[in-house]
Amino acid sequence: MEFIIFLITAAVAITGAVAMLLSPNAIHSAIFLLINFVAISVLYVLLYAPFLFVIQLIVYAGAIIVLFLFVVMLLGAERAEDTRERFAWQRPLGLTLSAILLGLIGYIALRGPAPESAVVDQQFAAPERIAEALFTTYLLPFEITAFLLLAAVVGVIVLHTSETHKTGEPRAEN
Repeated sequence: MEFIIFLITAAVAITGAVAMLLSPNAIHSAIFLLINFVAISVLYVLLYAPFLFVIQLIVYAGAIIVLFLFVVMLLGAERAEDTRERFAWQRPLGLTLSAILLGLIGYIALRGPAPESAVVDQQFAAPERIAEALFTTYLLPFEITAFLLLAAVVGVIVLHTSETHKTGEPRAEN
């Protein structure tokens, strides 16, 4: 039964990702990304990784999607698009994927504990083991990622500053 839940959840995640890429509306893309994040969190539950499940929901499905929607609303990208729906399949697909995910989450929550026949390392995704792997085995990729994120932040500040000088608008100074 777990394998069937995995296949359904994987199909929902892949369908949500493809729909996110094909959607011309930025708001719809963010909603499909949310569906993808929730499906991935269900996959973490199937892997017996409750810490990663919670982090996926709180950080990605919560904070990152809110950030994306905030930026889209701030830039006004939703108003610049054509208001009529080009793809009539988006709403039914989103509702169907959401209903499947809610059903799977409900089934997993109500099924009770896992059968004893499955041998699972309960400390597989413990925060201590994640931190140990991140700061020992994967320290170099972690540092490279931090440097790339810092470079992206500096690049955004430089681009914003140069754009402000081109348009002639006064800069906000402290």
